[in-house]
Amino acid sequence: MSQTAIDGQLFKEMLISGANLLEQNRETIDAMNVFPVPDGDTGTNMSLTMKSTVRDIEAMDEHDASKLIQIASKGALKGARGNSGVILSQILRGFSKGINGAESINAVTFAAGLKRGADTAYKAVMKPKEGTILTVIRVIAEEAARYVQRHPDDLSGLLDKMIRSGEAILAKTPEMLPALKQAGVVDSGGQGLITVLRGWRAAFNGEHIESVQEQPVQSIETDTETEEEVLKFKYTVSYQILFINEGVTEDDLNKLRTRLTRIGDKVTLNLDEFPIQVKVNTNDPGKAVQYACDLGELTDIHIDNKAEERREKERQAEEEAAAAARAEAEKAKAEEEDTTPLKAYGFVTISIGSGFSQIFTDLGVDYIVEGGQTMNPSIEDILDAVNKVHAETVFVLPNNSNVILAASQAVELAEKNVVVIPTKNTAMGVGAVIAFNPDASVEENLENMTEAAQQVKTGQITYAVRDTVFEDKEISEGDIIGIHNGRIEVVGKDIHDMALELIRLVVEDGDSLITIYYGVDTSEEDANHLCDEIAALYPEMDVEVQYGGQPLYYYLLSAE
Repeated sequence: MSQTAIDGQLFKEMLISGANLLEQNRETIDAMNVFPVPDGDTGTNMSLTMKSTVRDIEAMDEHDASKLIQIASKGALKGARGNSGVILSQILRGFSKGINGAESINAVTFAAGLKRGADTAYKAVMKPKEGTILTVIRVIAEEAARYVQRHPDDLSGLLDKMIRSGEAILAKTPEMLPALKQAGVVDSGGQGLITVLRGWRAAFNGEHIESVQEQPVQSIETDTETEEEVLKFKYTVSYQILFINEGVTEDDLNKLRTRLTRIGDKVTLNLDEFPIQVKVNTNDPGKAVQYACDLGELTDIHIDNKAEERREKERQAEEEAAAAARAEAEKAKAEEEDTTPLKAYGFVTISIGSGFSQIFTDLGVDYIVEGGQTMNPSIEDILDAVNKVHAETVFVLPNNSNVILAASQAVELAEKNVVVIPTKNTAMGVGAVIAFNPDASVEENLENMTEAAQQVKTGQITYAVRDTVFEDKEISEGDIIGIHNGRIEVVGKDIHDMALELIRLVVEDGDSLITIYYGVDTSEEDANHLCDEIAALYPEMDVEVQYGGQPLYYYLLSAE
């Protein structure tokens, strides 16, 4: 009989399976970035978001699906990175609300969760764009709703429909976004979402997706147990399946893992070895053995009761937890007694490269979060930084278009007044900080700093990581490319020459200052040589050279 409901234990397996499959495909999804730049990070951001989800649930023994998913969604929100990761966290957040407290999820409830997940994700984005992960989850939810109207009890069929409809709309994303079509890729965020959902379906069907992490979030073979698990599952049952009954298929053996998980935890079942080794922690050892008897002949059966030897460890853990709680209370009391008055304004900025970090420090920024192009900070990273700033109002400078959404979500979680200045790169961030006026109001500073940031025009010089065609420009792996206003404007073989071509597109009438921020892979001598040539092109303008120290990008050129 097919599975008709998902409890907390099964959904835990599904989440872990989705995270593992996403990590396995992370680099492939990273490479699907429209721009052939070396810092495509959609797969990485989504994978790190899912890992944060798993960390919060891996030790849980929760059979109530709604409680399990609520904790999982909070973990996803804390660890969400980049636009794709934040949207993924919002899908899980909406799914948690959509199942409406259900202890187990049937087909109708699952479809309702998908619908709420899609709606929540759309609301989180100020200007939703079709042809992205948003479109993929919306269409999946719509198709799921139609399916359960006809098949209200077919959960397995619903999951299959979810994948088919997702793959179908994903294949159409290049028709919605011309940049995708020209680059020859589908939307990377949508691909990441489908990968997660495939992992969900695999776990539902009893398939195991191996973790590729150095330290797996859930090992299928372990002799250790948490104190919580010991109290819940007193028996460790192990045996070998020596002979398989006639007519038993590999799918039947895979389903044994699912059945054992229903009655316990820490299941070991390796089909690649013979005889098949089985192990499970459970309170119902009879069922654990009987399930396998239906499949084959058993040998080497052991039932161990380890409850007593673990009780002492539990008492020790309680004493340690009490000591930690006392220390935390003392720390909180000390913080409450801190009479240092709050200053009016503070700053948190995202920075990448020691040069830019030093520039922001010199400008008086309170806290610098390392991250940006190659490693987007999580919502929790930003929130922690905000909490460390002793100010009534904290301005946050994301300095990356892929961090703005995470910063905006941090605002909702913060317990103090937080204002995000939507800076898309570090040069814009520098311009915004310089425009700050300590005597002005929050509203005035928001307006002035945002305007100052927008007046900074920028261009970036990096290299291509793959062959592609972008807006009729043929690009080969290793080519030097110049990016301006979200487009690849120049392509060539020489860094210096491409920088000179790009600056001509960046500078506009009325500009008075050009700043050359050179990266970690560019020498000061080369940067000064470029400065001299640019100064000769624009003798009426001031031209400065600053060490940014950014990786992967040889130059960040700005004009204002």
